[in-house]
Amino acid sequence: MSDLMTPPLFDLEGAPAPRGLLDAPTARLLLPADASEEQWHEARRGGIGGSNVAAILGLGNTKYASPLHVYEEKHGRSTFSGNESAEIGTEIEPFLAHMFTKRSGIRTAEAPGTLVHVDHDWMRVNVDRLTFERPGPASGVLELKSRSEYQAAEWEDGAVPDAPAVQCHWGMAVGGWDHGFVAALVGGNKFRWVRLERDEEMIGYLVDYCGRWFQRHVVEGFPPDPDGYEATTDLLAKLWSVKAETIAEIGVEQAKALRARRADIKAREKAVAEELRLVENEMRMLTGEHEIATADGKPAWSWKANGTFAAKRFAEEEPELAAQYTHQVDALDVDRLKAERPDTYNAYRARVLRVPAKGI
Repeated sequence: MSDLMTPPLFDLEGAPAPRGLLDAPTARLLLPADASEEQWHEARRGGIGGSNVAAILGLGNTKYASPLHVYEEKHGRSTFSGNESAEIGTEIEPFLAHMFTKRSGIRTAEAPGTLVHVDHDWMRVNVDRLTFERPGPASGVLELKSRSEYQAAEWEDGAVPDAPAVQCHWGMAVGGWDHGFVAALVGGNKFRWVRLERDEEMIGYLVDYCGRWFQRHVVEGFPPDPDGYEATTDLLAKLWSVKAETIAEIGVEQAKALRARRADIKAREKAVAEELRLVENEMRMLTGEHEIATADGKPAWSWKANGTFAAKRFAEEEPELAAQYTHQVDALDVDRLKAERPDTYNAYRARVLRVPAKGI
């Protein structure tokens, strides 16, 4: 049990509540909240945090994070410099905490900093808020999220998506609390919150899996196996400075096996794409000149003229009209950059994987 002071608390009317001890049965303070950014990054590299757990399990946003991202970050090679979504999510946390208290009646306070498990130094967490359902020490944790409208269905009827649920359980695992909360602003105008009870089976699985992952990939330094996440593809394109015309020698059997797997998947991809076009063309024929197709009075699908404008075809078929709506715009002279600064040009070129049709 740690003897840490929580920040001032506020009740529903805004009056300061008494300061209390942070009662984290299985955690201690590793780094105070006012530590430098360098210290924070160092502490983060030394263990597994809540957002890391979701990425390791492939439950987070696989467009931005993957197990390989976590591996690179732990070895000081992070390529993520933040984005607008993450920035806004951080900025609106106080408002989300206020909404949680308003809806639930449960007070909250910011945590004093990075917490670490008393027995497992690699288990770390930065919780969004601590919760106080009774006078005295913290009684639980709260994870705050901001999500887009297209994820609304995942938050209906008391449901919580896997990634924030796992993150909340990780906070319970590190701190030893018996429950936690997840609250989210969905689509900018819907607030949802759910209480989660401690699940010992889930926590046992998380600790075992992440512990073995940390030992293998961080302590021993072996990179994780390749995965199919979009984030991994993007990261692999950024990890190395390309050495022009150099050659990586691959074993013949391994190269043949990978090429064969790729060819098989590409063939299945083509067949699925053709099957999909067949189904969608049937839907288009049934819709005909109409924009919306209904079944039993309910929308089934739509076929509206709201796609990409065919600028090239417009210019070819309506040259005089196109001229009236054509204007000059500033454009980057890529050819001159390539000629005058080839190294800079190459540094910003995308890497493209091409597999020749001729076999090995």
